[in-house]
Amino acid sequence: MPEALRPADLAAALRFATDWLGVYREQVNALNVYPVPDGDTGTNMHLTLQSVRRELDTCDENDMESVARAISYGGLLGARGNSGVILSQLLKGFSETIRSVKTVDGRTLARALEKAAQSGYAAVMKPVEGTILTVAREVGEGARNSRGATPLEVLHDALTSGRAGLERTPELLPVLKQAGVVDSGGQGYLYVLEGVLGYLEGKALPEAPAVESYAAQSLEHEEFGYCTEFLMEKATVPVEKIRELVQDFGDSLLVVGAEGFVKGHIHTNEPDQLLATVARYGTMVRTKVEDMSEQHTEILSMAGAAARAEAETPQNGLVAVAAGYGLVKIFRSLGARVVSGGQTQNPSVQDIVDAVRSVTAHKVIVLPNNKNVVMAAQKAAELLGGRAVVLPTKTLGQGLGAAISFNEDEDTETLAAAMQESAARVTTLEVTRASRTVQLGEYDVREGEVIGLRDDELAHAGGSPEEAVIAMLEKVYATQDILTVFSGPNVTEEQLGTLQSHLEERFPNLEAEFHTGGPDLYDYLVTLE
Repeated sequence: MPEALRPADLAAALRFATDWLGVYREQVNALNVYPVPDGDTGTNMHLTLQSVRRELDTCDENDMESVARAISYGGLLGARGNSGVILSQLLKGFSETIRSVKTVDGRTLARALEKAAQSGYAAVMKPVEGTILTVAREVGEGARNSRGATPLEVLHDALTSGRAGLERTPELLPVLKQAGVVDSGGQGYLYVLEGVLGYLEGKALPEAPAVESYAAQSLEHEEFGYCTEFLMEKATVPVEKIRELVQDFGDSLLVVGAEGFVKGHIHTNEPDQLLATVARYGTMVRTKVEDMSEQHTEILSMAGAAARAEAETPQNGLVAVAAGYGLVKIFRSLGARVVSGGQTQNPSVQDIVDAVRSVTAHKVIVLPNNKNVVMAAQKAAELLGGRAVVLPTKTLGQGLGAAISFNEDEDTETLAAAMQESAARVTTLEVTRASRTVQLGEYDVREGEVIGLRDDELAHAGGSPEEAVIAMLEKVYATQDILTVFSGPNVTEEQLGTLQSHLEERFPNLEAEFHTGGPDLYDYLVTLE
């Protein structure tokens, strides 16, 4: 064991820790006591680390500052849920400490772990003891008091202290004691550190433990029902101002910033209004809204799946890549495990592999729903040895068309053919903004101008988003089409209402549905079948 870790050593250790946490993800989920604070702690923390891993894969591993930025930036971009956002802040504090050093020795590691805890506490308006914060503080204190000189020795002492802190969490948080569990976020954090330790000791990944019971057995009353998140860049006001803007919308509030981005998490009953308020002060990069009662139902269904006998395992499962909370909600209602991603947010091969492995089924059909994700999905299928079947859906509209035909009990080959046929019947119209000035065929497009895409091909430029939808529809509308419209986070309720009125006037025979929660960076996503 070296006296100090080089940047490449630290990057490799965090990659291994990501896989280590992945092994225990469902066990961490099983510890969660709904609704304190979200229903899928292990998954949220794992997704956060997967984002860190993606950034590490593209950074300069010979430069500590580059590795530190990848840790901080990747953590913030990938943070999901309370647990993920707090983990991102632990990573931010850690990275701030190591950014200016060439190697990480035992003392530097101790300072970094202590700074991580301080950063976590600073991010929370009302810190609660008995949570991941308590465990992080105990880890930092154990590292500071360690007499070890090497990273390995310091980490051993930090984990010993952290485990003792985790065992005390039920005494600090009565709801944990009532459920007979320790804090899920704290346990997840320790698994991350155990993964780093496992890498330093040259261990192999363990087998995933069987999860036989879940702590979330009853739905407690929650005043605010929607877990709402946003990631914003180019903010025109300080993080503190954005925090003030959203604090009256609900509780479980976290608004943090790093590397030029602002990340927010809040439980609210007004997700659309909250997102519209925030969007006035920057460029919205990503949003997520989840109904926590549905989250709770999903947890209980996972508990039931864990108890299934092999004979009861369904023939088919479904994984879909999607962005935008309205679309995610529909894919989930159709039976899909959703991988977060889409335009400018392509998931990695490992993200898709992890999602497929989490599905209880003999075969899993994968819907990439973006032409830039198809190859990653196909590579994931190769790694899974034939368990995954990829349908090369290139738009979210095609993916929705395919998902509607999903049947968990049908012969997989027959089902895949039927889903592919359903996907082919869907036309997808997307309205977004041009990222640069360019001449494409008959269209002279200016940066920032409204553009319309028909099945990923440029089909309109100029005017308002609503005019773009109508203009494209006039070219493809038949007499008995079914239309579904998803509005993005920057579209107001008034704009959506205006579009609905114009469509009803222009196309009186059109059967149309309107939803919020479309993909980020898009004004509208429209499916026509």
